[in-house]
Amino acid sequence: MSVVIETPNSPRSRKQANWEKYGWIYMRVSGAALVVLIFVHLIANLVVPDGGIKAIDFAFVAGKWAAPFWQWWDLAMLWLALIHGTNGMRTIVNDYTEKEGVRKTLVVSLWGVCTALIVLGTLVIFTFDPCPAGAAAELLPSFCPVQ
Repeated sequence: MSVVIETPNSPRSRKQANWEKYGWIYMRVSGAALVVLIFVHLIANLVVPDGGIKAIDFAFVAGKWAAPFWQWWDLAMLWLALIHGTNGMRTIVNDYTEKEGVRKTLVVSLWGVCTALIVLGTLVIFTFDPCPAGAAAELLPSFCPVQ
């Protein structure tokens, strides 16, 4: 006795099935990577420095982002987390929307917001300057040299 599983009647093309497979694989890989990235981030920010949560302020972030390693670490967390979350929301939209037009609008909106947040977050990480030239001395943090 053999069991035959028929191909489901899906309104979407077969090409869509490959995207679903790659999305599923991405969720597993990015989820595992995010666990490592986030735990190291938490340990580096809350356990290693003296004072725990009270030690995290503008100067702490400025000092941390002075090292390219931590910029790239935070960038990896940002990109993986946003794409991971957007892909999860895309799956929910695909599961619960009945009208194709509404589904496409929601999915395009999700990826548009994800792209905007990735661009803005990347700009913040790589253009962050705690001591900008030409700023008024009273507006600068205490650790900036007087210019």
